[in-house]
Amino acid sequence: MRKRPIPGSAGRVRAMRTLGDAVLHAPCAPVDRFGPAVADLVEDLFATMYAARGVGLAANQVGVGRQVFVYDCPDDEDVRHVGHIVNPRLVLADGVVVRGPEGCLSLPGIEAGTERFDHAVVEGFTWEGEPVPIEGDGFFARCLQHETDHVAGTVYVDRLTGRRRRKVLRAARRAPWGPA
Repeated sequence: MRKRPIPGSAGRVRAMRTLGDAVLHAPCAPVDRFGPAVADLVEDLFATMYAARGVGLAANQVGVGRQVFVYDCPDDEDVRHVGHIVNPRLVLADGVVVRGPEGCLSLPGIEAGTERFDHAVVEGFTWEGEPVPIEGDGFFARCLQHETDHVAGTVYVDRLTGRRRRKVLRAARRAPWGPA
């Protein structure tokens, strides 16, 4: 029996920001006051992520320029990882570099082969201000790196070069949500 509520069940779904929105391309400010307001943001992020059928979501993707992200992501062994982190800092990214399909809720329907390390460690805090390390391998490591990039103002397209980058940007311009 579950002793805590399902993440996002008390949250509200917020509007998603898409590629081209300035909030996605600016570094987020650190959270300096922990507590209920951060908990409410985390709940909204979970609700929005689940509604969009994603595996991770950063606060700036819903227009909040703060260093917070949530995740509900499997690793390569299909072990589910669910949680959140405030003021995340990527402290280790190592192992094999893997080019794998990567998408983003801020670029709905568009994927591109993106290089990421196969192992990552992120340190930060819970919404209550308690220190927390998160370690991931495989697909979960990709998710941790992707979301940490978001709070730094980087979208996965920024990591692409050449033909891959041109293809994604062309698809984004043609998408109904695409940048003007």
